[in-house]
Amino acid sequence: MGRAAEMTGTTPGFLRSLGEQGVITPLRSDGGHRRYSRYQLRIAMRARDLVDQGTAVDAACRIIILEDQLEEALRINEQLRRSQPGEETATDN
Repeated sequence: MGRAAEMTGTTPGFLRSLGEQGVITPLRSDGGHRRYSRYQLRIAMRARDLVDQGTAVDAACRIIILEDQLEEALRINEQLRRSQPGEETATDN
Protein backbone atom coordinates (compact mmCIF):
# COMPACT_ATOMS: atom_id res chain seq x y z
CA MET A 1 0.00 0.00 0.00
CA GLY A 2 2.86 2.38 0.71
CA ARG A 3 4.21 1.94 -2.81
CA ALA A 4 0.74 2.48 -4.33
CA ALA A 5 0.31 5.65 -2.25
CA GLU A 6 3.70 6.87 -3.41
CA MET A 7 2.88 6.14 -7.07
CA THR A 8 -0.43 8.00 -6.88
CA GLY A 9 0.77 10.92 -4.78
CA THR A 10 -1.65 10.05 -1.99
CA THR A 11 -1.44 8.50 1.47
CA PRO A 12 -2.27 4.96 2.57
CA GLY A 13 -5.22 6.41 4.49
CA PHE A 14 -6.58 8.00 1.32
CA LEU A 15 -6.35 4.68 -0.52
CA ARG A 16 -8.11 2.94 2.38
CA SER A 17 -10.89 5.54 2.24
CA LEU A 18 -11.38 4.83 -1.47
CA GLY A 19 -11.72 1.16 -0.59
CA GLU A 20 -14.23 1.95 2.16
CA GLN A 21 -16.27 3.99 -0.35
CA GLY A 22 -16.27 1.02 -2.73
CA VAL A 23 -14.43 2.84 -5.52
CA ILE A 24 -11.50 0.44 -5.58
CA THR A 25 -11.18 -3.04 -4.13
CA PRO A 26 -7.60 -4.22 -4.28
CA LEU A 27 -6.75 -7.89 -4.36
CA ARG A 28 -4.84 -9.32 -1.42
CA SER A 29 -1.55 -11.17 -1.58
CA ASP A 30 -1.03 -14.38 0.39
CA GLY A 31 0.56 -12.22 3.07
CA GLY A 32 -2.50 -9.96 3.22
CA HIS A 33 -0.95 -7.00 1.41
CA ARG A 34 -3.19 -4.94 -0.86
CA ARG A 35 -2.42 -5.33 -4.56
CA TYR A 36 -3.68 -2.52 -6.81
CA SER A 37 -4.15 -2.81 -10.56
CA ARG A 38 -3.06 -0.05 -12.92
CA TYR A 39 -6.72 0.79 -13.45
CA GLN A 40 -7.25 1.15 -9.70
CA LEU A 41 -4.20 3.39 -9.44
CA ARG A 42 -5.61 5.60 -12.22
CA ILE A 43 -8.89 5.84 -10.30
CA ALA A 44 -6.99 6.80 -7.14
CA MET A 45 -5.16 9.53 -9.05
CA ARG A 46 -8.47 10.82 -10.49
CA ALA A 47 -9.93 10.91 -6.96
CA ARG A 48 -6.87 12.75 -5.70
CA ASP A 49 -7.24 15.32 -8.50
CA LEU A 50 -10.90 15.91 -7.60
CA VAL A 51 -10.09 16.24 -3.91
CA ASP A 52 -7.23 18.63 -4.72
CA GLN A 53 -9.78 20.76 -6.59
CA GLY A 54 -11.90 21.00 -3.43
CA THR A 55 -14.31 18.10 -3.90
CA ALA A 56 -15.11 16.10 -0.77
CA VAL A 57 -13.79 12.51 -0.82
CA ASP A 58 -17.26 10.94 -0.75
CA ALA A 59 -18.42 13.22 -3.59
CA ALA A 60 -15.24 12.48 -5.59
CA CYS A 61 -15.91 8.77 -5.19
CA ARG A 62 -19.48 9.19 -6.42
CA ILE A 63 -18.29 11.21 -9.42
CA ILE A 64 -15.79 8.51 -10.34
CA ILE A 65 -18.42 5.77 -10.03
CA LEU A 66 -20.81 7.74 -12.24
CA GLU A 67 -18.07 8.42 -14.79
CA ASP A 68 -17.30 4.70 -14.94
CA GLN A 69 -20.99 3.84 -15.35
CA LEU A 70 -21.34 6.39 -18.14
CA GLU A 71 -18.24 5.07 -19.92
CA GLU A 72 -19.58 1.52 -19.70
CA ALA A 73 -23.03 2.56 -20.96
CA LEU A 74 -21.46 4.39 -23.91
CA ARG A 75 -19.33 1.34 -24.71
CA ILE A 76 -22.36 -0.97 -24.62
CA ASN A 77 -24.38 1.48 -26.71
CA GLU A 78 -21.65 1.56 -29.35
CA GLN A 79 -21.45 -2.24 -29.41
CA LEU A 80 -25.20 -2.49 -29.88
CA ARG A 81 -25.10 0.06 -32.67
CA ARG A 82 -22.38 -1.87 -34.46
CA SER A 83 -24.19 -5.19 -34.05
CA GLN A 84 -27.25 -4.00 -35.97
CA PRO A 85 -26.06 -3.25 -39.50
CA GLY A 86 -28.61 -1.71 -41.80
CA GLU A 87 -30.45 0.03 -38.98
CA GLU A 88 -30.85 3.73 -39.64
CA THR A 89 -29.88 6.14 -36.91
CA ALA A 90 -31.68 9.40 -36.23
CA THR A 91 -28.86 11.32 -37.96
CA ASP A 92 -29.16 9.22 -41.14
CA ASN A 93 -32.68 10.44 -41.92
